Amino acid sequence: MPEATLVIRRGSPGETPRDEAFTVEFQPGASVLDVLRMLRVERDPTLTFRYACLNANACKECMMVVNGKVTYACTARVMEGTTTLEPLPNKELVRDLVTQIAPPDERF
Repeated sequence: MPEATLVIRRGSPGETPRDEAFTVEFQPGASVLDVLRMLRVERDPTLTFRYACLNANACKECMMVVNGKVTYACTARVMEGTTTLEPLPNKELVRDLVTQIAPPDERF
């Protein structure tokens, strides 16, 4: 069976970031978000990422860096081999792949 490995940048503010690799069976057409959700349910419930799929591509909640490019996890496809995931650059890290995306004056 072909495999896909997600290398995920993990950590919290004040910690040294670390990369953690998860290898899964490659499923053609699976999105990065599909695989992240599966990993959180089946392997690591502490894996932190954000999504709110109310309207495809409208929520902007699942933005992250996928293979060096800022994109949506719901539209990025996992490829056979290695896919790297990192939090958004130049944003305040909350945990793992979650960053503060709203300006301070817009937060509830």
